[in-house]
Amino acid sequence: MNKPVLVLGAGGHASVLVDMLRQLDIEILGIVSKEKPSENGIFSGIPWYENDEDVMIFDKSTVLLVNGIGSMPGNQIRHKVHSKFKQLGYSFCSVISPKAIVSSFTSLEEGVQIMPGCIVNTNVSVGASTILNSGAIIEHDCTIGKHNHVAPGVVFSGSVITEDFVHIGTGAQVIQGIRIGERALVGAGATVTRNLDSNKTLYVAKPFLR
Repeated sequence: MNKPVLVLGAGGHASVLVDMLRQLDIEILGIVSKEKPSENGIFSGIPWYENDEDVMIFDKSTVLLVNGIGSMPGNQIRHKVHSKFKQLGYSFCSVISPKAIVSSFTSLEEGVQIMPGCIVNTNVSVGASTILNSGAIIEHDCTIGKHNHVAPGVVFSGSVITEDFVHIGTGAQVIQGIRIGERALVGAGATVTRNLDSNKTLYVAKPFLR
């Protein structure tokens, strides 16, 4: 990738992405956020643009966007931002931490973000705008849908399939061959041993109390 980028958002997720972009020596033209970024730390020295409309200053053919909005269950802001700028003709770049391990036999769609310490093994497919967060392990032959958030410390065994808009909570584990339906939610620390239907939620199993 040789185009400069604009980062949309100035919160915690954006700060990690900016750190990754700096490590990758990618030029950051600005931060776009209603809230002014801290002038100290990771955002130091990066121009600030207060409104989404400011993005239009930049030629869509010469700049890429980085979606710095975090992903939480039930919150559609990240997806709305992605859809808005795609409809306007802008493109999102994928950002892969130099501290992640990603097989060259992996297929990544537009706007995928792979955070530090993540491991992605062979024959994995990752859909557009999905976040594979810090320390997640994605084993061979998994297929991950669009707009997923695989939170820190999650482990997918081989051949797991997730459909679109799935959220896998911190530290959850999914055994091999499982399919998780669209907009399903797996709670932090849960272990998935059976397929999970669309729009369903799986929480951590509670011990039986006598």
